[in-house]
Amino acid sequence: MLRPLQHLLETIYDARSGQDVRDFLLTRRHQLPAERRAHAADEEVVLIDARREIHLGVYIDAAVLERLQASDPLRCLTGANLADFLTALEGVSHFIYLTWNARHDRGVSQLELELQAEVDKYVASWWLLRRQHPRHLPRELHHVLFRRARIDESMDRSRRDLYAAATHCAARFCTRLESALSSNRPALHRTALTALRRFYRLGSLSKQHHGWCQAGA
Repeated sequence: MLRPLQHLLETIYDARSGQDVRDFLLTRRHQLPAERRAHAADEEVVLIDARREIHLGVYIDAAVLERLQASDPLRCLTGANLADFLTALEGVSHFIYLTWNARHDRGVSQLELELQAEVDKYVASWWLLRRQHPRHLPRELHHVLFRRARIDESMDRSRRDLYAAATHCAARFCTRLESALSSNRPALHRTALTALRRFYRLGSLSKQHHGWCQAGA
């Protein structure tokens, strides 16, 4: 299901990475760098030093992929498979954002990477839920993804602050998109798509300058 997820995100943002995420996929912890094996989450994007060359790896735990194969969220996204879906989606999101920016000779901060993944979780989930249930507007999605989100307290303070900032900024941006996404008017859907693509191409400083990440915005 990773390739369809990649296609969905690349289509939404009109941002082709030029690579297939499956070619970079790792599913076993022993494939990770030694220093990450004990503490890796179910999803990680890592740099692997192999024969004096640095390779990008997208780690998604095999158990997550097996559960998704048994309960495919692309056919029916539910509360039962949402967590695994978001785990896989985050890995794909990180991969696309890193490779797309590399193609355009742009650096990426950790804040940008996590922020984009939070936006992608909301947008991809909304798209799927609307496609699967055309008569239902998933208004509860924002609350589930942003208000109920909990940051791992075992992280150090700097990482917790980074994830909190990414979640806050993504929540504000997605709030502004919700009315356009909910509309049945094609013009408003195009407005939302334009906003998403513009946001994708802004760096973190530009996003802050435009007010997306400011508390009073």
